[in-house]
Amino acid sequence: MKRAFIFPGQGSQAVGMGKALADNFPAAKAVFDEVDEALSQKLSTLMWEGPAEELTLTANTQPALMAVSLAAMRVLEAEAGLGLKEHAAYVAGHSLGEYSALAAAGSLSIADTARLLRIRGNAMQNAVPVGQGAMAALLGLEYDTALEVAREAAQGEVCDAANDNGGAQVVVSGHKAAVERAVTIAQQKGAKRAVMLAVSAPFHCALMQPAADAMREALAGVAVNAPAIPVVANVEAAPITDPDAIRDALVRQVTGTVRWRECVAFMASQGVEAFHEVGSGKVLTGLVKRIAAGAAASAIGTPEDVAAFKATLQG
Repeated sequence: MKRAFIFPGQGSQAVGMGKALADNFPAAKAVFDEVDEALSQKLSTLMWEGPAEELTLTANTQPALMAVSLAAMRVLEAEAGLGLKEHAAYVAGHSLGEYSALAAAGSLSIADTARLLRIRGNAMQNAVPVGQGAMAALLGLEYDTALEVAREAAQGEVCDAANDNGGAQVVVSGHKAAVERAVTIAQQKGAKRAVMLAVSAPFHCALMQPAADAMREALAGVAVNAPAIPVVANVEAAPITDPDAIRDALVRQVTGTVRWRECVAFMASQGVEAFHEVGSGKVLTGLVKRIAAGAAASAIGTPEDVAAFKATLQG
């Protein structure tokens, strides 16, 4: 069976995530310790004890979600004998999850990934003054129609398609007034729902250019290796393996659209039959089921999930 391992992005965080893995598996505990040391912060304590408001801060959420994903991967390697080269065709991740995918595939070290995501979180948060930007989910509109909505709503301001999540779910991002106009226009164009999102900054739009510049500088100083297997990049919706192409894709991703629908569709078109979401939550598992009809999708984030996966791998 052809498999892909996929990694969640912001919105999948929850207080307590990863604790059962750390309590049950030394390989997981080692990852959390490595991230804590890399950031000079007991991020693991914040993840397991809260408060939720602090965990939800972008600069904490991004490395925290990566830590859970990589802890789960290390457990799969140690307990289930998982080897990406042997058992997977691709890895991919949603937004910050692309960094998790790269770390899982050996392209980035865990410590460097944690530090990069801390920089990324701070840079994205600081790129736009609080209250000036916004994001909204447009549900029930196909991507091309959502693009028309964004263009119509811009009126000289920024309104970009941030996420094409599949299943007629598109998120737009930009100046607050422009995004509010997009909500109204989307409803006029037949959206089932169009709702403003409770986010701290307008991610994945042109307003994030200062953050993209910060990531270009940060990535220039980090070792990037060719991944063990191809990474399907958000901005390309195609596999990349060259270290320079990886750096470039991560920089462009900050202002570019997360083309998740196309990423999953590409992997399915290449014969991937099973998608395994590694880390916290089941958001991507739900999206895969909408995009790739007939493909199996499962989430691996708890000891029970690890046991279930081990049975499928060895059965």
